[in-house]
Parts: sequence; structure tokens; C-alpha cells
Amino acid sequence: QVQLVESGGGLVQAGGSLRLACAASGRTFSIYVMGWFRQAPGKEREFVAAIDWSGTSTSYADSVKGRFTISRDNAKSTEYLQMNSLKPEDTAVYYCASSSIYTSVVTKAILYNIWGQGTQVTVSS
Repeated sequence: QVQLVESGGGLVQAGGSLRLACAASGRTFSIYVMGWFRQAPGKEREFVAAIDWSGTSTSYADSVKGRFTISRDNAKSTEYLQMNSLKPEDTAVYYCASSSIYTSVVTKAILYNIWGQGTQVTVSS
């Protein structure tokens, strides 16, 4: 069984940056696509970014394009989300997710079968 643990969340002022990390343990060889989702209070969980196993294919939500960058280090079984130019509307709990089923990038939460516990990101205005 694969476990995912996020880190790097916190409080930052608008315009600032944060880097989230998601470390995978267990049967990491079975991980294919990895992604980030977020959920703000009173809102549904939404897709943020995803990256395939090789790291050559990525996808981003329109709301974060040009500001967020997803990457992965397979040797460390870790994925990252570099968040720049943060806005108050980026405030949410950010979840790391992985899919042991799909090899190409997918953006729907239902297609991910492994989830981390989440890390809070708060952007003050």
C-alpha cells in the first residue's frame, strides 16, 4: 500500500511563494500519475495540477497557469508544487494524490485512488 505525506503549507502574504512537497512511501513502483488538488471552505475539491510518471507531461487548472509549477523526483518518490504570486483565493487545504491505474495525466479526482492527508495554505491580503 502506498502512503502520501504532504508538507510545506503555511501562511504567506499575497504575492509570496510556497513550495509544497508530497513524499510517497510503500509500493512506490506502482505510482503513475501524481497530482495536486485543493479544497476551500464551503467549496468542492478542485484540480490544481498533475504530472505523469516520466515528468514530461503536465496539466494545470486555468486559475494557476503561469503561477504554479508541478514537478517530481522519482529517485526520491516525491512530487512538488511550486506556488508563486499567491493570491488570497488560493487559500485552501491542498491534497496530494496519485493514481496507480492511469499512466497519462488525468484531472478528475475520482480517477486518483491514493490521497494524502492535506496541508493548509493560507494567503493573506
